Amino acid sequence: MMPLAIETNGLTRRFSRLVAVRDLCLSVRHGEIYGFLGPNGAGKTTTIRMLCGLLAPSQGAARVAGVDVALDPEAVKRRVGYMPQRFSLYGDLTAAENLDFFAGIYRLTRAERRERVPETLRRVGLWERRDALTDHLSGGLKQRLALACAMVHAPAILFLDEPTAGADPPSRQRMWDLLYDAAGEGQTILVTTHYVEEAERCQTVGFMHQGSLVGQGSPEACKAAFAEELLEVDADPVMRAASVLRDAEGMAGVSVYGRLLRVFGRRGAGLADRVPPLLLAAGVAVRAVRPVAPTLEDVFMSMTRLAEPGGQER
Repeated sequence: MMPLAIETNGLTRRFSRLVAVRDLCLSVRHGEIYGFLGPNGAGKTTTIRMLCGLLAPSQGAARVAGVDVALDPEAVKRRVGYMPQRFSLYGDLTAAENLDFFAGIYRLTRAERRERVPETLRRVGLWERRDALTDHLSGGLKQRLALACAMVHAPAILFLDEPTAGADPPSRQRMWDLLYDAAGEGQTILVTTHYVEEAERCQTVGFMHQGSLVGQGSPEACKAAFAEELLEVDADPVMRAASVLRDAEGMAGVSVYGRLLRVFGRRGAGLADRVPPLLLAAGVAVRAVRPVAPTLEDVFMSMTRLAEPGGQER
């Protein structure tokens, strides 16, 4: 059986009393796009920095591209490309100069750089802007240049930390087109995001919450394994309806989406029969109550709630 591209066992990182990543067990296949979904502070960036050999684990083990991260972090760095969340290129260098600089950091020879730099600039659509100062590029082009710097040495694995944060929709789409191309050529990609719609693009999604991996699987499998009952409720006034249901016994969660509510509860709790009388008794008009299939956002909210102590119900 082919070894995994990324494998961790009990990976943990502490900062004094804060446990940023707790007992992470992860398996990422070669050529896979694996997405870490979670809010800021969930431990996604700390995980990537450990897997890139930039931050030593407090305990546990990790192998990346066949190399033990704790034993040989320098070997890991040569086998991976890393695009950090914060833009870190040199604004007073041109796009081509930045790329050539990073190719040198990755120890490409002068002959290799002469070949790889133009090739990579063309690949990310920056060849025509190769002589532009990086400070003069738009945000979307800067992100593409940062991706080019991470992939110029043809790494086996790409680690991308929030690569489309703040980008407009066309720029985000172009970035994902580039990631699909890279995965199609056999590169393994681990990408962090807090955009649920981007997590849907990944072959496997890992849900991070307060430093822990609370669930993982393909987007389709995660939605199929949804562990709660879910209703969509059309009621007026909607905020009053949300308040009533949040205070009701047996409700696991209530979210407001415009004039609609999504109401979570334990399977078999009969929410569809219980919700209308509760709202009508509180003077709330009920237009419709219907069971709905969960989105990936619903799955994430359910998983994080169930991960809390006593998280099934209030």
